[in-house]
Amino acid sequence: MERRGAGRPRTEGELTDPWVALAADTDPGEQVGALRRAHEVFTSAGRLERPVRTVVGQSWLRSARARVSPDGAPAVEFGADELGPYREAHPLARAMPVIRELMGAYATDGEHLLAVCDAQGRLLWVEGHAAARRRAGAMNFVEGARWAESVAGTNAPGTALAVGRPVQVFAAEHFLRPVQQWTCAAAPLHDPHTGRVLGAVDITGGDRLAHPHSLAFVQAVARAAESQLALLAPAVTEGGSVRLSALGRDEALLVAGDRRIRLSRRHSEILVALARRPEGMSGDELLVELYEDESVSPVTLRAELSRLRRLLGPELLHSRPYRLGVPVDADFDTVARRLGSGAVAGALSAYAGPLLPGSRAPGVVRLRRRLADQLRAALIARGDPGLLADWAYSPWGEDDLPVWRALAEAVPAGQRAAVLARVRGLDVEQGG
Repeated sequence: MERRGAGRPRTEGELTDPWVALAADTDPGEQVGALRRAHEVFTSAGRLERPVRTVVGQSWLRSARARVSPDGAPAVEFGADELGPYREAHPLARAMPVIRELMGAYATDGEHLLAVCDAQGRLLWVEGHAAARRRAGAMNFVEGARWAESVAGTNAPGTALAVGRPVQVFAAEHFLRPVQQWTCAAAPLHDPHTGRVLGAVDITGGDRLAHPHSLAFVQAVARAAESQLALLAPAVTEGGSVRLSALGRDEALLVAGDRRIRLSRRHSEILVALARRPEGMSGDELLVELYEDESVSPVTLRAELSRLRRLLGPELLHSRPYRLGVPVDADFDTVARRLGSGAVAGALSAYAGPLLPGSRAPGVVRLRRRLADQLRAALIARGDPGLLADWAYSPWGEDDLPVWRALAEAVPAGQRAAVLARVRGLDVEQGG
């Protein structure tokens, strides 16, 4: 069996865990040199070479497709006036005390940084050693900056969000050259009830973090933070609230305490209609909201409501008029509220896709169009290239010609050609 000599970097096949950047006995200096050479080959010729790990190579390919410049820097998307209110209202704010307790002293004593971002890769908290914070500021690793892989290339928090699991990124594995003096490890953070990704927790510093223990450490912190969120989540009691998720899914999810109820399509439409009208609706009003066919009889609706009441329980669904028995925190209402307050980035972060996209219920169709149109108009008016790209490259925005046109005007000159090509293609397809 061949022994790995001191002069040869360790390859992925020799690592016991492909998500770890370096094995404990690997010489960081040797690995850095090999990775820098591989990075230059990729950015100049588009060719992946050893010792680039698979997870990093795939991330480099995604970064290149997104037209990320290796010499660029992430943009700061949140100003001070928007950052404070947004992160105070963010679900991860409740997890910050336990994250600081577990990571704060470790970051400060080790001259590292702890960072927490939202699901779009925007850094909400960056804390730790003062000198490290100053150095990180030179590459815009600061609160309010967006480190999603699509704009910042390969980096631990952005790549962890992209692949949905903990990951470590070492030195020249970073796609951006200004970041290659750093090493980081990050893990996604999830809503403990719905499983929705809320963001990621990250530890960033020097070569000393290029160790399997740092990845295990940040993963343990993420689990502790999720456990804390589960403990702090209020139980639903009489007069409590329930959560309704209906964006980007044809079958809504209702979370009430420890109950997670996946609703049928028709029941999803009923819950959306009732959530919008907390004062209640008559049977005739519900018929108009739910059915295209005017010949549908009230008996059909009553049968659906009876089945829904058996599923939810009489404490959640009342009659005469039909109404929900507790306040409902609906994801589409969250988007509308944030738009109303001018928090466009926050509204987009809460928008998981069109409302019940397969529904043809007249009331749902109207609300779906209105919400999408309002959010689209706000994004175009804002003119932020990162936010516009989030919409344009989403499944629901890939054919949205007005947004692609706005993106073409907003992106830097070096990225404009690819966007204009997409605009021209959509013009032809849509007869524009």
